[in-house]
Amino acid sequence: MIARAFACLVCMSCAALAQDIVVLGEVHDNLDHHRVQAEEVSKLAPAALVFEMLSAAQADGAILDHVGDAGALGAALGWAESGWPDFDMYYPIFAAAPEARVYGAGVTRSDARGALEGRLSTLFGPQAEAYSLLEDLPSDQRATRFALQMSAHCDAIPEEMLPSMVDIQRLRDATLARVALQALEETGGPVAVITGNGHARPDWGVPSYLARVSPDTKVQVIGQTEGDAALEGGFDTVLSSPAPDREDPCDAFR
Repeated sequence: MIARAFACLVCMSCAALAQDIVVLGEVHDNLDHHRVQAEEVSKLAPAALVFEMLSAAQADGAILDHVGDAGALGAALGWAESGWPDFDMYYPIFAAAPEARVYGAGVTRSDARGALEGRLSTLFGPQAEAYSLLEDLPSDQRATRFALQMSAHCDAIPEEMLPSMVDIQRLRDATLARVALQALEETGGPVAVITGNGHARPDWGVPSYLARVSPDTKVQVIGQTEGDAALEGGFDTVLSSPAPDREDPCDAFR
């Protein structure tokens, strides 16, 4: 098997446990993770797909007209200019739910820069309070997230940037949650959310915002790791695939 569940309880399809929103985590450059996402999407048959990798403007194009053609769809989305891994990795997810409405929940570069400048709540808009974006993080979570950001950036960023980097993550998490709820309301669900494991983690990622804003919404969260490594955050299900051959991203800083 490409991936195996070592934290799933009892069911034929873990995605079927949630009737409303299924959050499917990934390591972005792991082809096997995208294959698993496509399999879960096929089982779920969602009415909507929400992608971290797409902006709202990208997703508003005539996507359904191109779902049967990977090249045409990638071109319609402008994927090659997006900076994400090759579209061939992601196309099977679209193809697994060809009738699903596609939503983009990605934060634009200009909004990310705004978060760096301390305009988190302004960028998110009038729902900032409901999504807890006006609140300071608990001190223990803040310290942990600072450390994760520093590690993710190869210990090569100034410490004074860490609060803003975490704010960008909070903006992305809250935006994904808000768009997922919008998709659920507009289509009736179920909704599949495609995002990185960091955004998918239940303790402070997208599911935590869903629980705060819409506690009656049924949410299932699947995370994906590599080589059976532990995955923090309290996922409902954790799947493992081999790690691909990849260069050390920190080599550029050495």
